[in-house]
Amino acid sequence: MKKILALCFSISLSLIVFAQSDTVNIKKGWTFGLLPSIAFDSDLGFKYGGLVNFYNFGDGSTYPNYKHSIYIEIARTTKGGGLNQLFFDSGHLFKDKEIRVTADLSWLTEQALDFYGFNGAESFFNSNVSDMNSPEYISRMFYRHERKLIRTYANFQGNISSKHFRWLAGAAFYGYQIGNVDIERLNKGKSQGKQLPDTISLYELCVNNNIIPANEADGGNLKFLSAGLIYDTRDIEANPSKGLWTEAIIMSAPRFLGNNENAFTKLVITHRQYFTLMKERLTFVYRLGFQSTIDGNAPFYFQPLIISSYSPSTINEGLGGAKSLRGIMRNRLVGDGFLYGNYEFRYKIMKFIVARQNVYIAFNPFIDAGLITKKIEGWGNMTGTALDDYYTSEKEKIHFSSGCGLHIALNENFVLAINYGKALNKQDGKSGLYIGTNWLF
Repeated sequence: MKKILALCFSISLSLIVFAQSDTVNIKKGWTFGLLPSIAFDSDLGFKYGGLVNFYNFGDGSTYPNYKHSIYIEIARTTKGGGLNQLFFDSGHLFKDKEIRVTADLSWLTEQALDFYGFNGAESFFNSNVSDMNSPEYISRMFYRHERKLIRTYANFQGNISSKHFRWLAGAAFYGYQIGNVDIERLNKGKSQGKQLPDTISLYELCVNNNIIPANEADGGNLKFLSAGLIYDTRDIEANPSKGLWTEAIIMSAPRFLGNNENAFTKLVITHRQYFTLMKERLTFVYRLGFQSTIDGNAPFYFQPLIISSYSPSTINEGLGGAKSLRGIMRNRLVGDGFLYGNYEFRYKIMKFIVARQNVYIAFNPFIDAGLITKKIEGWGNMTGTALDDYYTSEKEKIHFSSGCGLHIALNENFVLAINYGKALNKQDGKSGLYIGTNWLF
């Protein structure tokens, strides 16, 4: 971590040679941002690939808000994981009508997706079972399972009484394939002492004890219809300095679309607000979100999804991880309903123009918090089973994390984001470092 912070500090110092300026170079026509996608994990292997984001600003009258955005990311890991996304967003696709179209087509594979049980504090996290040096060691993959997901959706927004007050309608398809981690594949090329044991996982224990029903254990296909209302007064969408963005959405997987046993409906209410403390320099921002099942039974594999009218992230899941509670383990808090909040200051320490491109550098100290409000049934019915060691009767409480980030933006919209967060309770993990794109909200 010290090396990473030193690197970020060095990058900031190296850019001081450029004069700071409040002058803005208005962008017109097409421009793009390109970034390699590189990471490494001892179990998942080397991640390699890249992403590119194309923006069209037209005649420049809408800058820094774009007219059209096309995002493409392709990445692989040497152990079989993959991310393939094509994302499109435009509020100017139809000349005669102000209809915003947001569409996505993604194929996402994960060899080892985090899974810690359900209902927040009721799921006991024992780090020793994945520690090779502990006498309690079971496997580094104990809190993991495999997931393959094909996802496509299209959301449409139109004005009601003004450009700030809008309706939303959408349709989506999510196809899940769930299974055990492919231990044999992950062990390829490893010495005997470093190989993963072929043993049971928490996911398998939940399936064997019917905590995860048989009809959900292997995944399934979900077809959705969505409707909602949005009130949005942000000045700049990529990183607002003032305004608010509030939405209420109902996302339903109805029986008449063939969802059958997995028919359910979610209610989502999200409020985001932005305050200028120092003009063009310092803002305070926060996000409050509520999401809950209001009808039917949502399958366990869909519960981590954080629903939104628009998400700049390829994978928007939680609670816990890069896009919800930074520093808390990914998907640490999973329930049938939850609340969460994110609070941060965004301070632009430097603004300049280089090669006719507008650049700024910003730091963002933050605090995140989350709480399970509605439990998944059955998690507490484990006394006397093999799952007894992973359940507690502890009452749910707010889970906190805090940290700081560094953001480097090109033409306001293409943003390199580096965030480091620390969980404030050991049951939620230790810390997390996240390198990606875009502000959290």
